[in-house]
Amino acid sequence: MIVNHLLALSLAFILDRVIGDPRWLPHPVVWVGKLISVVENKVNKGKYKRSKGVFFLVFILAIVFIITMSIVVGAYLIHPFFGIVMEAMIIFYAIAQKSLKDAAMEVYEPLQTGNVTEARLKLSYIVGRDTASLQEGDIVRGTVETVAENTSDGITAPLFYALLGGAPLAFLYRAINTCDSMVGYNNDRFGRFGWASAKCDDLVNWIPSRITGLIMIIVNHSSIHSKKESVNILVTDAKKHPSPNSGWGEAAVAALLGVQLGGRNTYQGIVSNRALMGRKKVELKKEHITQTVKIMARTCFAFLLFLWVIGGVSYAIARTWG
Repeated sequence: MIVNHLLALSLAFILDRVIGDPRWLPHPVVWVGKLISVVENKVNKGKYKRSKGVFFLVFILAIVFIITMSIVVGAYLIHPFFGIVMEAMIIFYAIAQKSLKDAAMEVYEPLQTGNVTEARLKLSYIVGRDTASLQEGDIVRGTVETVAENTSDGITAPLFYALLGGAPLAFLYRAINTCDSMVGYNNDRFGRFGWASAKCDDLVNWIPSRITGLIMIIVNHSSIHSKKESVNILVTDAKKHPSPNSGWGEAAVAALLGVQLGGRNTYQGIVSNRALMGRKKVELKKEHITQTVKIMARTCFAFLLFLWVIGGVSYAIARTWG
């Protein structure tokens, strides 16, 4: 079965690189988001919010898993080839490399022409921080941080789970990630209710984020830091991030580019001072956006090869034991 998973996730990877997420194509993650919104509005009230948040998460994940597993099992019963194709389509919806690249380039392009106002607007579509008064350096930083963080969340992590459990597990990961992005906030409305979603997201991202950060350093060349220096920055600075996982991508990119990420952000007017990551050898400039996109692309391709190696070794061991 692991060979089928490898074929399916590779096909999904190719599809995502070629066509991404066309707006005319219905997107199951949007449907999951609508389900989350409906259920949250029904149960996130009154007492016992933390317990209700656990029930909410289990309920959403159970629905997602049952539906995706039913589709995959039914497809394989028709024909193995159809099963692989159907798995690939579901995994395709769980990853977003082209979308992430396109979003970053939509910020970069107006910066090229000096249209900072348009760049701020485009950045506001992909970050939660306030962007209305950001200057070019902070616009670049927001874009670089988003691509660096989401290389794992949006691409390598769902591929990792696709290897372990095929399309159902990959899309289950995406559902966890979506729950966290919608209710995993430490505020009055979601602080207790979203606790389970946030912790579950931290748990499932722990391994893939660290593998991704290390692969970033291994397969990408830095003209500023040696591999050893880059690894030292990675392991030292990744833990400074308030998220236990997001810092691995950001610290790796900061080391490779020789820039400093983190610092002052505002969210709905409230100032948040993030720890600084990286050793500032050069100032952030708009070209760092395209360099980060290239880092993401090389990392994702290397991660795919890594999964083939792990899958191939696992298959060989299983055949030997069998």
